[in-house]
Amino acid sequence: MMSSAQEDLVPKKKSTSVVWDDFGYRKDDVSQSQELCPGLVYGDNEVCCDTQQLRTLKNNIQLPLQYLSRCPACFFNFMTLFCELTCSPRQSDFVNSTKFTEFNKTESNVDEVSYYITQTFANAMYNACKDVQAPSTNIKALSLLCGRDASECTPNNWIQYLFDIHNGQVPFAIDPQFSDVPTAGMTPMNNVTFNCTQSLEDGSGPCSCQDCTGACGPTPVAPPILPPWTILGQDAMTVIMWCSYVGFLIVFFGVVLAAWCYSSPMALDDTSTLHDPCMGTFGGPVFPWLALGGYEGTDYNNATALVITFPVTNYLNDTEKLGKALAWEKVFIDFVKNYDNPNLTISFSSERSIEDEIDRESDSDVTTIVISYVIMFVYISLALGHINSFRTLLVDSKISLGIAGILIVLSSVACSLGIFSYVGIPLTLIVIEVIPFLVLAVGVDNIFIIVQTYQVSPMALDDTSTLHDPCMGTFGGPVFPWLALGGYEGTDYNNATALVITFPVTNYLNDTEKLGKALAWEKVFIDFVKNYDNPNLTISFSSERSIEDEIDRESDSDVTTIVISYVIMFVYISLALGHINSFRTLLVDSKISLGIAGILIVLSSVACSLGIFSYVGIPLTLIVIEVIPFLVLAVGVDNIFIIVQTYQRDERMPEEELHQQIGRILGEVAPSMFLSSLSETVAFFLGALSSMPAVRTFSLFAGLAVFIDFLLQISCFVSLLGLDIKRQEVAVFVGMLSFSIAVVNKVEIGLDQRLSMPDDSYVLDYFGNLSEYLHTGAPVYFVVEDGHDYKTSEGQNAVCGGVGCNNNSLVQQIYTASLLNNYGHAAYSTAVDLKENYTDVGATYFMSYHTILKTSSDFIDALKMARELTDNITQAIGPQNKTYSVFPYSGHAAYSTAVDLKENYTDVGATYFMSYHTILKTSSDFIDALKMARELTDNITQAIGPQNKTYSVFPYSVFYVFYEQYLTIIYDTAFNLGVSLAAIFVVSTVLLGFELWSAVLVSFTIAMILVNMFGVMWLWDISLNAVSLVNLVMCCGISVEFCSHIVRAFSVSTRSSRAERAEEALAHMGSSVFSGITLTKFGGILILALSKSQIFQIFYFRMYLSIVLLGAAHGLIFLPVLLSYAGPSVNKAKVMAAHDRLVGTERERLIY
Repeated sequence: MMSSAQEDLVPKKKSTSVVWDDFGYRKDDVSQSQELCPGLVYGDNEVCCDTQQLRTLKNNIQLPLQYLSRCPACFFNFMTLFCELTCSPRQSDFVNSTKFTEFNKTESNVDEVSYYITQTFANAMYNACKDVQAPSTNIKALSLLCGRDASECTPNNWIQYLFDIHNGQVPFAIDPQFSDVPTAGMTPMNNVTFNCTQSLEDGSGPCSCQDCTGACGPTPVAPPILPPWTILGQDAMTVIMWCSYVGFLIVFFGVVLAAWCYSSPMALDDTSTLHDPCMGTFGGPVFPWLALGGYEGTDYNNATALVITFPVTNYLNDTEKLGKALAWEKVFIDFVKNYDNPNLTISFSSERSIEDEIDRESDSDVTTIVISYVIMFVYISLALGHINSFRTLLVDSKISLGIAGILIVLSSVACSLGIFSYVGIPLTLIVIEVIPFLVLAVGVDNIFIIVQTYQVSPMALDDTSTLHDPCMGTFGGPVFPWLALGGYEGTDYNNATALVITFPVTNYLNDTEKLGKALAWEKVFIDFVKNYDNPNLTISFSSERSIEDEIDRESDSDVTTIVISYVIMFVYISLALGHINSFRTLLVDSKISLGIAGILIVLSSVACSLGIFSYVGIPLTLIVIEVIPFLVLAVGVDNIFIIVQTYQRDERMPEEELHQQIGRILGEVAPSMFLSSLSETVAFFLGALSSMPAVRTFSLFAGLAVFIDFLLQISCFVSLLGLDIKRQEVAVFVGMLSFSIAVVNKVEIGLDQRLSMPDDSYVLDYFGNLSEYLHTGAPVYFVVEDGHDYKTSEGQNAVCGGVGCNNNSLVQQIYTASLLNNYGHAAYSTAVDLKENYTDVGATYFMSYHTILKTSSDFIDALKMARELTDNITQAIGPQNKTYSVFPYSGHAAYSTAVDLKENYTDVGATYFMSYHTILKTSSDFIDALKMARELTDNITQAIGPQNKTYSVFPYSVFYVFYEQYLTIIYDTAFNLGVSLAAIFVVSTVLLGFELWSAVLVSFTIAMILVNMFGVMWLWDISLNAVSLVNLVMCCGISVEFCSHIVRAFSVSTRSSRAERAEEALAHMGSSVFSGITLTKFGGILILALSKSQIFQIFYFRMYLSIVLLGAAHGLIFLPVLLSYAGPSVNKAKVMAAHDRLVGTERERLIY
């Protein structure tokens, strides 16, 4: 019995089929038959279906057509399955109606049929389709058409699902029977099939690599990871530095022993060589303005007399005008811009430019790219599969209803953001309250559906339950379990213990009103979730503003710690500056007034620096506020101790007045202070050449603040000193250096965001769950700038991933990178937009564009069809269409924000292709992901267009702007520290009277301190980032204070031997350095250990303590020893000048 059994594949509602007995019915519309079923060809053109059946099949086959037509061979085999069932004249050989109901005497309704298919055909059909992608969802098409995940789909259960009455798409039961031999009197259908690597007879090419593994060739292999560099099985750098250290010890002690045994008693005495009194050690004249010994004393003496005479007026005039500029200062606290500041025109950041460009695109009515997210991890004590009433659990939780109805009030207007739109719809004003009844959040509701129905069909259009709920989200596309669930192994989603809920929030550029509403909603959201309590749920969450909020809160909480630190330093300064003779004279002998004055001068210099830069519009960052006062106080206190203690050790000469004595003393010590201050200033200003905004801004403010501090000290402080006086009347270092060099390449790069959070921050829980539960990384957008020609086939083939697309197309390269996900950090292939629009629209007409031209005798019909294609593309991605199933590839759900339609929707501008990164947990993961994404887009840019194109392809993900700096952090570190050392060397050379060797020793010792800082960073788990780089630049400046004063004191000493000169320099200048910068900062730094902030404990307490200890050890221990062995020879001109000055004084008797 022949029956037209299959009447409707995807009907709007279930219908019945009627048994036909008219065998050999001849179809009237042969062309439509050939269009729909090109493989169904018979000599007499007799088929068992009429025109209406063909039209019904054509209209309702659209959904699988749009997925499978990417691979012509797959779709041909798929259509053969249904065309043979519907129209084959040999239908009675393999189709048998087994159940039917008679409703009148002449007709019967078909209730069930058996469809006999060979296993060979089923296998061939499956093999041709198993790799076909559904790019809009980054999964295989069989996941949407098989009723289960593609990994669990087989030839038999796929066909069984297609014909299953319970899938909601079949009008009656069709029972497929698989056999390669005749059975039960039936001959199974076994038509011709095509492999996905074959071309069809109509000229269609093989399937693309993405849709057919066999067409790909060899699987790409990630470059091998280079093995660690080892020597004898040990780390090479460690072995080399140990050998170098041992070699140094042998050479050093050998030279010392040889000198002791064989040299003359005067070999180490630098007085044996007589110099011309007017010549320097470098063989040239020592000019008076470079001698830095006595000539300046006259100038300082005259200037000092003036400032001591008018102390108060001098101080106020120096600071009043510059301090006023603070009213103009703009404090820059934006967390992103602190890393990347677009307001400084001397800098350029590609990621910051990208973010601004995306924000500008987002501000249009045509497209919105969402880059702001609110993410929640909801941890459940039981696995989802073990909860009897999961929906009841959500109802009891109230978490979703609260988020759905958050009320925020801005300017007396109640408004609720359109937060639940996954495409980031614009903000809308809706009067709404937190209603006390069930309002399930969109994300939660979709998660519930997935968990309940995954065993059957996690991504089907119908869940086959009695409710017939779709598994699609309300945004129009599927919600995948690996994005929405966490805490499971492999694909065992029913054992998930966490829900990952993401609420995209629209971001805005230069629209403070809308951005303010978004921020206000996020703030209320944070307060709501923080106060939510449910014993069955543990929630960790984060929003776009969370990091900045927590950093601000952390900064506020550490104000007390910082104040205590400065108070301790103030108390020490006040006590250490004075010589207390007895308790009764404590207030007189202590230098409380000078201590206050010194700190006020430091604050004044900082205020002046901020004021000057505010005049030119350079904004202030938090790191400047936190670090620069510490730096200037370190430098300033050292100079204060040098001035005061030099005065205390000095003896006023006969008939010498106070201002003359202070002027003479200042003439002795000011050159040393000028040397260190100018070295630091120049080093900091050169650091402003850095491309890192945090380092650049710090360098500008620090350089000017240090120099102003020097000027205020030799003017204002000297004035106050006058008032106060009137009122009163090493071999271990080489080992450290070797160790530090060995581990410098092991210092970790990046900044763990958890360190920037207070210990009690809710965001810490979020970060922990992010690593534990997340199974997919952040979204990544591959953006093609405006300029690519999508109208030509060449332009389309350069970006698409289907049949006919280039082997090095954009989509193909991303797909290849996804195969190496552990290397390139790309988890999936990308979604495709414009090419899939042509696929969808062509599928709507059931023919592609080239088919139109082949079947039309003129181009008028082709032009008409092209216009219709354009209209349908606009319909597909325009804002009016949000139905996923109509255009699953190119519809609003998948691409409404991905394509910028221009000129009344007639042209295509910028587009993006979205994919996902793999799971990224550590800073190195994020940095590698950004680096590999850039390498990938560079290759794509070279491949997709002509050489003279003006556009490019770039990647973007929400975390790129934070981690871009680490791509060049090693170069930036080397550049900044190298420039700083070079500046110190040049300034030291000039201000030490062109004592080249002295400048070399200063620079070498500072370089040792910096290298040892890297060793400490490795030992103490301090990573290299913008904060630590700023501290290293500061370390370079502070190290000058430890070294330059000692070297200059050694250089101007007139003792007979190097050892005696080193001893004198250490006794006189070293004591000031030790009591000044070392002990002062040491007490203040210890308080930082009590900070609640991890970033303060690590990057300030640990690094500051290391800077002070290493600086003191090298400046007060290593450097004097080095000078005693390798210091410059004494300058006879300085000896004679010093002798002339001291003739007839008590000091002459003591010294000579």
